[in-house]
Amino acid sequence: MPRHPLLHKVSRFLLPAAVALAAAIALAAAIAGCGSGTNMTGPVLRGNTNVVVLLSSTANDQLSQFNVSFNNLTLTSQSGKVVNLFTTPQKAEFMHLNGIAEPLITVSVPEDVYTAASATIQSPPQVSCVTLLQTGGLEIDEFQSGSTPAATVSVPSPFTVTGTAMGLLLNLQVAQSVTPATCPLYSNNPSITPTFALTPVTLASPPTNVQNGKMASLVGLISSINATTNSFTVTAADGPTWSVQSSNSTTYQGVAGFSTLVDGLPVDLDASIQQGGSLLASRVAVQDANPTNLSTVSGPLLIVASSEPALFTFAREKQGFLFGQSSSGAFYLSFGNAVYQISGQFTNLQSLPFAPMLNAGTIFAGQNVSFTAHTVTYAAGPTYVPATTITLMPQTINGTVTAVGSEGSFTIYTVSLAAYDLIPVLAVQPGQTTATTNPSSVVVYVDSNTQQLNAKQLAVGNVFRFNGLLFNDNGTLRLDCAQVNDGVSE
Repeated sequence: MPRHPLLHKVSRFLLPAAVALAAAIALAAAIAGCGSGTNMTGPVLRGNTNVVVLLSSTANDQLSQFNVSFNNLTLTSQSGKVVNLFTTPQKAEFMHLNGIAEPLITVSVPEDVYTAASATIQSPPQVSCVTLLQTGGLEIDEFQSGSTPAATVSVPSPFTVTGTAMGLLLNLQVAQSVTPATCPLYSNNPSITPTFALTPVTLASPPTNVQNGKMASLVGLISSINATTNSFTVTAADGPTWSVQSSNSTTYQGVAGFSTLVDGLPVDLDASIQQGGSLLASRVAVQDANPTNLSTVSGPLLIVASSEPALFTFAREKQGFLFGQSSSGAFYLSFGNAVYQISGQFTNLQSLPFAPMLNAGTIFAGQNVSFTAHTVTYAAGPTYVPATTITLMPQTINGTVTAVGSEGSFTIYTVSLAAYDLIPVLAVQPGQTTATTNPSSVVVYVDSNTQQLNAKQLAVGNVFRFNGLLFNDNGTLRLDCAQVNDGVSE
């Protein structure tokens, strides 16, 4: 397969009634029994709490990547005390966390009421987008401003840190962080000011969604195993390391069980946050059981060539053997001998009113996939890195509901995508093996398993973010939905 025409990466560095009520209450309390010994002040805050800092983002589909490196993150209490949540630099990629979350770090925090937060950034954030040129080629546009901006962290309401453990969700507001976010970025010279909202997360047992401590589809490589404690650690591509506990109720996919895990294996896992801040795995999927010279690449497909079994993907997250070498944000692979897989996070595939498949005839540009490979050198062509496995992973789409229906146990929403969304943008490329009938429209399937975290009514005309597995069903795009969030203006 020849190099995709005019494909290149561009990197540019540019420069008074309430008062009366309160007084009445205080007077009544004094008359009723001053000095009675009744404690009306609430719990005494004097210990420490294990706080899990969680990362998430709220975004539409304009950008494909948003990398941030933090110097620190601090909390300020109601009395003015400042607590550093971390002082060792931390890095994160936020676009794969649109509507979902992953843990960054667990820290012991003094119990108190906190009213403000702040963060400092280590270096200029990097944002990326993908656009189709008039000539038919793709442009991957990576943009960094010339200076390191000041980050903004809002605390919508004061929150109390108390108890054994809790979470704090640091949510990147992408639309407020990059203006304008129109691709190509370098010619629009956007202003980048990372803008976050910090909110508390009360942990449930068992948790049901990201808002009470359930983490889904955490991806990384096993970095160590402790057979004595039945636990292992996972290092994510974008920086965090997670301590994961296995139990008799943990489901294993791709391997027989905990005893067959080894260092270097790629895993995709679901877990709940425990009181100590560690993760208890409910599902551990091993995408490739051979850790030798293993490399993994995750992100949206950009083209599936018709001339030969080769494809081009945006490497939003990558780790493993090859990436000690220099590599770009894009990646070529051949897939003639690849094993196709679908994320085991979803248990309702057999109930869908269509046949959910992933193979050489259904894979298409815009799908979120994860690859494994074992080659020792990277080449962009004519000899490409051979993919060993190709796994369909969940992704988030942002779109407007245009119709509502039902089929069996599913409520069906027809969703219209923005013109800049990767799926319709990439669909008109020449030389593709897979065609879609209407790439600007996705049929979304919602059932009793779907976590509906939206505040707006799921109705025609409203914009939502849907997270799930995206399939090509004979040219029609269908998404098995795991979670619904309110959308972001298009």
